[in-house]
Amino acid sequence: MTTPFKFVLAAGAALSLAVPALAHVSLEQGRAEAGASYRAVLRIGHGCDGSPTTGVSVTLPSGFEGAKPQPRPGWDLSVRGETVVWTAASPAAALPQAQRGEFVLAGVLPRQPVRLWFKVLQTCEKGSLNWSEVPTGSATAAPAGKLPAAMLEVMSANDFAQFQSLPRVEGGWVRAAVPGQQGTGAFMRITASKPMQLVGVETPVAGTAEVHEMKMEGEVMRMRAVPRLDLPAGRTIELRPGGYHMMLMDLKQPLARGTSIPMTLLLRDAAGAQHRLEVKLPVRTQPLEAAPAGVHQQHQHQHQQHKH
Repeated sequence: MTTPFKFVLAAGAALSLAVPALAHVSLEQGRAEAGASYRAVLRIGHGCDGSPTTGVSVTLPSGFEGAKPQPRPGWDLSVRGETVVWTAASPAAALPQAQRGEFVLAGVLPRQPVRLWFKVLQTCEKGSLNWSEVPTGSATAAPAGKLPAAMLEVMSANDFAQFQSLPRVEGGWVRAAVPGQQGTGAFMRITASKPMQLVGVETPVAGTAEVHEMKMEGEVMRMRAVPRLDLPAGRTIELRPGGYHMMLMDLKQPLARGTSIPMTLLLRDAAGAQHRLEVKLPVRTQPLEAAPAGVHQQHQHQHQQHKH
């Protein structure tokens, strides 16, 4: 048995609890190797309560060295000490409410593992959003209703290599459940970089959690539990309503829209090694179709055991 590890993917971008509109400022790549060059692509997911974005101000985190902001067409760029500011040069260049925009900084990361927080002030034609909330203590996410800063998990070379070998989870969500409801479904897209199998799922909000398949048998739609789901290398497997999905049964609590729940994916690779990949999924009544592809991922540890 090797040293135990576990990786945690926390809700971000498509998996947000922040307000408004269940979207927030996020990093395209939320993990990186310590001491490496890093291209911070900050994604602005929406405007301010219907108003287009006219300015983006980023406070550089301590340890992010040699920052070089990249120009954005139609926007003015300035650097004021540790703050980088992009300003729309004309009303036509402003970022529409429903359009996602990217603002890019290049730099070098600290040599030791650490969490870096990019605080962003988003200014709009009307109003502003101050994405600056940083969790306290051992928490990895800002409290519900707060505007979280964008987090970058800087990992050791070994942990980053371990992380890259695990599947990528995108677009995840759990269907809301009202008081008294016994079951619900969880959905996501999973892409493995090497052949793996999804062999189970765990969550503290349900007495039983299983991978299920729904398919037509004759003229009847049937659902059954599957002991394993193949994840071929490089192919995205979608868990969705009406197909493969995760079934949460014997719910221990209502699942209200706008909250999130932890879930652990149980994986097995081609060598028989067992892996645990933890995710935090937002609770919704329907998928967020326009959600960004990625999620922030925050590292703790990953259990890895081998068959004998």
